[in-house]
Amino acid sequence: MNDELQHQPINGNDEYIAALDQVCAAAQRSLVIFENDFDNLGFNSVARYDILHHFLVANPQAKLQILAHSTQYISRYCPRLMLLLRQFGHRMSIYQTPKSLSHLSEPFAVADELAFVRRFHFNDSRGILALNDSSNARLLKSRFEEMWAASHTAVSADSLGI
Repeated sequence: MNDELQHQPINGNDEYIAALDQVCAAAQRSLVIFENDFDNLGFNSVARYDILHHFLVANPQAKLQILAHSTQYISRYCPRLMLLLRQFGHRMSIYQTPKSLSHLSEPFAVADELAFVRRFHFNDSRGILALNDSSNARLLKSRFEEMWAASHTAVSADSLGI
């Protein structure tokens, strides 16, 4: 395994989805994800389900936190993600940001405070994938924790996806 700092530019939605898969697959203990609404990002794909399921099964202490400005897409169109929430609700949470945080527009995902992917804006498909970048990953994780503390549960394990 290569422990060297790696930064790779992301150009386009397909590259962002692949980078999200890579970050999710790298997670062993903690995975945090912030997006606007999760639409068109592969969160109902079989591949993403398999990655997240493996993450949650592989380590009984693994924790998945999902934060969105709007959770409607997740609850309506992501039954696989909802299945994970029902199975692992004690280690997985989906929160929604309050209106006071609606100005935040830079989505990101952080795995184990070591790897991350982020875009520059919700409407911009450009971004960066970083591996073995603990200092910047910790900064993003800290930012996520502040946002999480101000947010609230929005999707329960009893919600059904269509």
